[in-house]
Amino acid sequence: MTITAKRPSPRILGFNIRKLRKDVFPPLIAILIFLGLWQLLSWSGITLLPGPLSIWTDDRTRELLLYPFYDRGGIDKGMFWQTWASLQRVAISYTLAAIVGISVGILVGTTPVISKALDPLFLFLRTVPPLAWVPISLAALNKNEPAALFVIFVTSVWPILINTAVGVKEIPQDYNNVAKVIKISRKTYFFKILIPSALPYISLACVWR
Repeated sequence: MTITAKRPSPRILGFNIRKLRKDVFPPLIAILIFLGLWQLLSWSGITLLPGPLSIWTDDRTRELLLYPFYDRGGIDKGMFWQTWASLQRVAISYTLAAIVGISVGILVGTTPVISKALDPLFLFLRTVPPLAWVPISLAALNKNEPAALFVIFVTSVWPILINTAVGVKEIPQDYNNVAKVIKISRKTYFFKILIPSALPYISLACVWR
């Protein structure tokens, strides 16, 4: 019986060519085709949306990309400062959403009466599309910055809240029975049983969002 050694895949600069051909080239080609069609539609006049090449032909866009750190005051800032401001809004709003969502989710999951009372309200509010919250927040707060923070918060809090409540409700009944038998404290139950059991659901909501 002859044993033939498996031929190694060809490599260029340490990259597996077969893996690149299978995993990288198809999406790359699809993106290039999409950008090409977009540019052709822009040149034809069918759409007024600027094409991808306008990134370099437009003076304003080119300035934002080549000089990201300039600051002339007001809203006339480079791409870096605008991106930094957006990331700050996301960090603040998402942190608040995580705190509120996890806290209320635990309360809903551990208290059946509160769950029944708030369930219709949650089902109604979570169906409101994210874009619909923009005019609502602007009308209610009358300022752009608080309105932006509120929109990010309100669209992030629902999946965290609901997944936390589901995770708490899915705690095995055996765990709860043992906790009652040995009469562990609420603090121990919270940190040793509730949080570890609900954490996968909470993490899933945060990552998915």
